[in-house]
Amino acid sequence: MKTVVKRLYEGMFLVDSALAASDWDGINAAIKTILEKAEAEIISIRKWNECRLAYEINRKSRGTYILTYFRVDGDKISGIERDVQLSERLMRVLILNAEHMTQTDVEKDTPATLAEKKVAEALAAKELQLAESQKSSADSEVAGDEPKEIEAQVESSGDEVTESATTAEPETQTQLAESQKSPADSEVAGDEPKEIEAQVESSGDEVTESATTAEPESEPEAETETPQGKTTAQQDEPDKNQPQED
Repeated sequence: MKTVVKRLYEGMFLVDSALAASDWDGINAAIKTILEKAEAEIISIRKWNECRLAYEINRKSRGTYILTYFRVDGDKISGIERDVQLSERLMRVLILNAEHMTQTDVEKDTPATLAEKKVAEALAAKELQLAESQKSSADSEVAGDEPKEIEAQVESSGDEVTESATTAEPETQTQLAESQKSPADSEVAGDEPKEIEAQVESSGDEVTESATTAEPESEPEAETETPQGKTTAQQDEPDKNQPQED
């Protein structure tokens, strides 16, 4: 009985770029079907690159290369190449012995995977920048709202103070009226003695005027009673100018 020794092989499959872009899963399924038919152990299937062909193949000017690593019996390689030639999805295949390659070499990034990683990194950086810009905008809005909140609080406090002042306004008006009334009462109280004094002075002036007016009137002459009758003192008084009899 022959012992089957599976060796590591590298297979580069060529497919139409348009078909690879539209039906990538179908292309992978076709490659897996051919390898599994040859009883190969598939290690990896990855896109290598997409480029313009040096010459047209099956009237196609652009192609996509797919890199595969698998372990298979060396006698099965010819059958794999024949199946690719008969496939309608696969255009070409190149199979090389890869026994000298390490696991690191097998897992090494391809040009296509490197390009995909760069695109993914650019998208991640863009998303991060967008998230930071949104965060900055949110922080700016929060910072802009703080003065509004403070202003609202101040306005609220001002409204409360205004309301308190409005509530206290009647009392203040009453106090103001009382304060205005008190000086008025004081002035009235202070003016009363002046009015009384003026009235007294006016009365005194009237009495004085009356007395002055009454002075020219002569007092009635005193009457004396004599045997001849009542005579005035002026008639009874002898005339001092006349000579007295002896």
